[in-house]
Amino acid sequence: MNADLLDPDAVSKGDALGIMARKIVEGYRVGEHRSPFQGFAIEFAQHREYTPGDDTRHLDWKVFGRSERYYIRQYEQDTNFVANIVLDGSASMNYGSGQLSKLQYGKVLAACLAHVILTQRDAVALAMVGEEIQEYLPRTDNQQRIQHIMQRLAAFQGKGGTRLGNSLQQVARQTSRRGIVIIISDLFDDDDGLASGLERFAFSGNEVIVFHTLDSHELTFPFDGTWEFRNLEGVDRLKISPEDYRKAYLANFGEFQTRIRRMCEKFRAHYVLADTSKSLAETLSGYLAFRQRAKK
Repeated sequence: MNADLLDPDAVSKGDALGIMARKIVEGYRVGEHRSPFQGFAIEFAQHREYTPGDDTRHLDWKVFGRSERYYIRQYEQDTNFVANIVLDGSASMNYGSGQLSKLQYGKVLAACLAHVILTQRDAVALAMVGEEIQEYLPRTDNQQRIQHIMQRLAAFQGKGGTRLGNSLQQVARQTSRRGIVIIISDLFDDDDGLASGLERFAFSGNEVIVFHTLDSHELTFPFDGTWEFRNLEGVDRLKISPEDYRKAYLANFGEFQTRIRRMCEKFRAHYVLADTSKSLAETLSGYLAFRQRAKK
């Protein structure tokens, strides 16, 4: 089950392209991304108390010998980044017209991104959310932790309603350093809540990437005949002839996507449409290639 979350083609292309931070980030060890601190790349800055998930190669054993407490050595100038991956696990993400539901697609995307980030020796944290954080895995730069990340993703079940804005605020309180925030969601929530979450991350100097995860049937509304539609996050049911509503639905859904794109532009977040009918390798490599070209 865990191995299924690592799409070989997506991982191969992702590893080849990599993810470089576009903004100045605050890391905790020597790496490849610009730091807000001044000094030489290998100049020692300070100690930080060890927390589970830290790479033990950066432990200062001399300090341990004196204090019998574990501390990590931090450096200045060049640094790694911490990527906070936020996966929407509300009930609407369970919808799927093809092989993968939106949630399953999001799980694979989260696992592949985590693998790419850890492979390049950066750090990742994972928040699985609904109306609030349902499970949170603290940041780690240990490549061996990818197995644990995949286990937790595989076990995660989509349920309940959506309060993405509230969940993003909770994630922001868990984030002590500027880095990258990756949101994987269908964004079926109130616009104001999402805007408040994006604004908080942007104001604190984080880079934000939004993978707008949608099923192809939500994008095209190809239904014929008579259908009964059910609200996955409530009890509402509606029996209609889709042909009578297709034009209005597509217009409203197009307006919804436009609002989300403009919101992302306002807060300088990258918007990526993740159509679950497209291969993950195509979606991920396409975005990472664009990211390399943009370099801003």
